[in-house]
Amino acid sequence: MKLYKISLALLLGLSTFTSCNDKLELMNPNQQTTGTFGFNADDLQESVIAAYNHIRMEGSYARVGYTIDVCRGDEAWNSSQVWYLPFDDLNEPVTDEISSWSWREWYYTINVCNFVLSRCNGDDAQLSEDMRRIKGQVLFLRGLSYYNLVGYYQNPPLITDYKDYSTLDGLYGANSTFDAVLDQVEKDLQEAMTLLPSRDTGGEWSGGRATCGAAAGYYARALMQRHKYSDALAVLKDIMAKKYGTYKLMANYGDNFREGSQYENNAESLFEVQFLDYGSQGTDDEWTPANTSAYATQGSAIESNYGPGAYGGWADISASPWLYQLFKGERTTAGKLDPRLYWTIGTYESDWEGFEYGNSCYTSKLTAADTVVTNNNNGGLPIAKFTNLRTGLYNKVVTGLHDGINLRMMRYSDVLLRAAECENEVNGPTQQAIDWINQVRERANLADLKLADFPNANMLFEQIANVERPKEFGCEFGRGFDLLRWGFFYSADRLQQLKEHGTFRRSIHHVKDPVSYSNIATDPELKSSYDSYVQGHEFLPIYQGLLNNNPNLKGNSANDGTDNSTYFSQKGWTIHPVVSLSK
Repeated sequence: MKLYKISLALLLGLSTFTSCNDKLELMNPNQQTTGTFGFNADDLQESVIAAYNHIRMEGSYARVGYTIDVCRGDEAWNSSQVWYLPFDDLNEPVTDEISSWSWREWYYTINVCNFVLSRCNGDDAQLSEDMRRIKGQVLFLRGLSYYNLVGYYQNPPLITDYKDYSTLDGLYGANSTFDAVLDQVEKDLQEAMTLLPSRDTGGEWSGGRATCGAAAGYYARALMQRHKYSDALAVLKDIMAKKYGTYKLMANYGDNFREGSQYENNAESLFEVQFLDYGSQGTDDEWTPANTSAYATQGSAIESNYGPGAYGGWADISASPWLYQLFKGERTTAGKLDPRLYWTIGTYESDWEGFEYGNSCYTSKLTAADTVVTNNNNGGLPIAKFTNLRTGLYNKVVTGLHDGINLRMMRYSDVLLRAAECENEVNGPTQQAIDWINQVRERANLADLKLADFPNANMLFEQIANVERPKEFGCEFGRGFDLLRWGFFYSADRLQQLKEHGTFRRSIHHVKDPVSYSNIATDPELKSSYDSYVQGHEFLPIYQGLLNNNPNLKGNSANDGTDNSTYFSQKGWTIHPVVSLSK
């Protein structure tokens, strides 16, 4: 079932309401107060729902908090050349308040989680089953929150005790470190794995709530951010062995990008953000964390950012020509285009005649004359994922927070490809790693890879990082986090590769054609996002307004222009060199 929101006031019960005159003050004994709320499972369930609600806000996953990472990656570019441009160019100024919206939302979520945890007294073994599940969910959501904060802001304050919010030290918390925050993320997720049931329990546990499988998946992700590949591999193997629930690839890749109970929270999904389906929402677009209107929409605005201008979208973000050409470079065993291209990029292709909904673009039908549905005057390849571009549900984008497609934040295909990556890092190229990759390829009807084609770990890494992952997860949240953990900003050849991947054409003409970074100097229509990369801006700067208000808070590498390669090299982490995959 979908998880519904609750108001911030209900969530914390922070205000004591009184009625008074000059002689007598009366208190309503039925009114929730800080002294009465949160001491039983029913109250805390309300707070859990409030925590889920905060991950569906503007700065978390409803729009900006999701799409900033998409822009940070090399699979997409800022086709509006206005909104998101500093994030795409990796030179966000410290004075841009938008960079603080994710900070705001995730700390709202953390505040709620810390409140609930302050009421979960006693050892885990002594808690009732209801309380164990409550605690497990907020530990997961707090771990998720800090995972996002550290991945965006590098060294955010670490606040884990609710009572700290009532002290100046808590309100004006100092920066923690990248490692300390990730230590806490690992701790929270590891404990959540022991407290939560699996999706096999059924009911709400297979319908949107965080499960032990979700916690295990994100625990593996957190481990991989610091190259703990052996530990992550063990967790990923346990997921595949059904220790944390039963997961499998959906037969149809497109079922991961549609709305409706027959598609959402499916057997491939470890965790997804819940949005109400089209037609079942309210009418008020509420972009702030308060979100208190009874008539509020409960969808996302991802479609608004991705949707082409010709169909009412804002056309802010487009798929990169590199990603499109990557899809075009390999045919299925039947000689057809990779079906994942259909659900990733909204272009006309002759192969789509008779496939799924055909060459649809909302309720219009593209023809061979439509080389591309231009996003706006700057051109661009429209992103189809998490939009209704291919479903025919309506004839144009309903802009704002109306998109009802749940965001699948972690899918079983990610477990398989991460396991292959970890296996390659630990044991070098092995048949086991190849087998896991081939499970994902077989769904797309691509020929199996052969171990003999990958004589060393560098080559298999290249295949995973720059072929398999982009085609499976193109234009989804997470590519920016990948580039961080791979160290691509700290190697000359990898940064050059990013410049090549990030090259695009600012034109409504020939946007499907290959582009070359080497032509930027002579072709004024060409640009690469990574040419404007400022050292340290692989992270977002901590907003100057936050620094002004908190004397204990300092900036991060994006504020100071600090080179993070020293940290990376001191850890002894591998940055794989660029290698050719041509055979």
